[in-house]
Amino acid sequence: MYICICRQITDHEIRATCRKGTSTFQDLRDRLGVASGCGKCGALVRDIAEEYSESAPFVSAG
Repeated sequence: MYICICRQITDHEIRATCRKGTSTFQDLRDRLGVASGCGKCGALVRDIAEEYSESAPFVSAG
């Protein structure tokens, strides 16, 4: 489904970018250009980014 109509970015593209290690809203905006036009997609982009940041594996500080 299209998330960013201005840049024609789908949820699949956003998720693929997150799986490659980009999981912050600002990084997604920089890489894909989402939420840089009208901004209406910002909330959805943030939700997807949060999904990936919450599921990121914990690193032992051992």
